[in-house]
Amino acid sequence: MDRIQALRLFVRVVDLGSFSKAAADLGIGQPSATKQVAQLEKQLRARLLYRSTHGVTATEIGALYYEKCKLILHHVEEADSVATLLQTQVQGALRVNTSVGFGQSVLAPLVMRFMKLNPRLQVDLTVDDRYVDLVEQGVDVAIRMGRLADSTLGARYLGINPWAVVASPGYLEERGTPRDPAELSSHDALIYTTVQGDARWHFTGPGKELAMVPVKGFLRSNSLSTLLEAAQAGMGVAILPWYVASAAVRAGSVRPVLERWSLPSQEIHAVYPSPSMLPAKVSRFIDWLKGQFGPTWWTEVGHPGRVA
Repeated sequence: MDRIQALRLFVRVVDLGSFSKAAADLGIGQPSATKQVAQLEKQLRARLLYRSTHGVTATEIGALYYEKCKLILHHVEEADSVATLLQTQVQGALRVNTSVGFGQSVLAPLVMRFMKLNPRLQVDLTVDDRYVDLVEQGVDVAIRMGRLADSTLGARYLGINPWAVVASPGYLEERGTPRDPAELSSHDALIYTTVQGDARWHFTGPGKELAMVPVKGFLRSNSLSTLLEAAQAGMGVAILPWYVASAAVRAGSVRPVLERWSLPSQEIHAVYPSPSMLPAKVSRFIDWLKGQFGPTWWTEVGHPGRVA
């Protein structure tokens, strides 16, 4: 027996003085209504109602129980209202996680723009290059790069994260501009130790031909900003996400090379603990993010003319 339903039925029987009217009011059959109240009396080991040909009235115990039931149902309705409100309104705490470089350069400005549109939202943004267990850490949504492993998590595709090969004008003037990926073997590579095959760089040519080039260099790092600074300082050739390199390319401190060849792009996904029953704050945030990753979104990162 659904205890809350039974309490609601009991209150309506007392209010209306009739099993049949209470049953009709709640959309159930009279025999079911009579049975539920009888079970309630059996559980309590007390008679709650007087039944007669003139109708139904509460006993002394029933009248006291009736007042407490009304209070309980009021609190239940309040709780339901709060849950419904939080499920349908963009408010409350939103816990977001992503990688360090992407979080600092891309997601943090986007989160602040979303917060301006939703002033009742509080955001806890954490950046971490290690894998984070969303359920264990209480994360509402994570933005992740690359292919997703099969899991019970929910996920939504947001866009593509393309990469580029860059070097400073001074370095290219001194060492020459590579025209083919194979020429990179004679250059100093600034090696990102997290993705893109580490010291083996993979390219796809204009005719869809594939090339894998072993590279070597004196600087290796898991920090994209460090590799960008090294490239700007003329220390070598780096492969970087376009969102990291775009501002420096606009400023002229680095130049893209091998532009006819492409590096593997990464898919961007929003990942969340459960694939169903998303709170409004999560679904609206993801919907809004989807609109921010257009065909050339990386060209707008760090652009002074970008509209907030």
